[in-house]
Amino acid sequence: MKKRFRVFMLLAILMVSCATSPTGRRQLIIVSEDAAIAASKQAYTEMLQPYAQKGKIDNDSALKDRVYRITGRLIAQAVKMRPETEDWSWSIKIIDDPETVNAWAMAGGKMALYTGLVEKLQATDDELAQVLGHEISHALAKHSAEKMSVAMASSIGVAAVGVLSDNNKLALPGAALAAAYAVQMPNSRAAESEADRIGIELAAKAGYDPRAAITLWQKMAKAGGKGPPEFLSTHPAPENREKKLAALVPEMMPYYEQKGERPFYKL
Repeated sequence: MKKRFRVFMLLAILMVSCATSPTGRRQLIIVSEDAAIAASKQAYTEMLQPYAQKGKIDNDSALKDRVYRITGRLIAQAVKMRPETEDWSWSIKIIDDPETVNAWAMAGGKMALYTGLVEKLQATDDELAQVLGHEISHALAKHSAEKMSVAMASSIGVAAVGVLSDNNKLALPGAALAAAYAVQMPNSRAAESEADRIGIELAAKAGYDPRAAITLWQKMAKAGGKGPPEFLSTHPAPENREKKLAALVPEMMPYYEQKGERPFYKL
């Protein structure tokens, strides 16, 4: 009976889980984006709380202004790409951790950037725009919901552990835990390539040099020391990543070179 139930659940999952990303890639989506956003909202607060208690959030006002300015221009382009995201509660927090070279994003545009990424890479505005554009792209492409869905489907755990309720809303606090776990899970190479593609376009349209995508990854490769940067633990870097980004540069340059003031989303 249990085996039949599991087979039934697997078939049901496959029947209702078809979705398409902004680049046209087929996705396994069991957890709805709305559910992932709700779960991420709580997880975001819980993940940042230990840093906030130690006074390690948004300490450097100059860096905060810089990051908010870049992020605001990128989000404005993200909203053009997916207009419904204008209603998201976009947020970015800068975590004071000079040893950690990392950044991440959750569903609904909840983001974090570690000071180590800026300091150790000596990142320019153009390079920061590539990092932040990449993270925004993960949110735009529903990668959190996708990772949560894959994790749940792999153990046929959707109904068995009560993760989904009847109205397709994730039950908390288990959902918040799943959302936090999704941030720490490695992205698939397909998701990474997708975020690279969308991110470099967002950055170029926001007025940031797409050639910085290449220099950013060159710096990232050198930043490991005894081990790879934290960023690479959840953002696997194929050997040909720089080559793929370089191939996109000519397509992106007209966006970067276009005249006129760039729109801005106020955080």
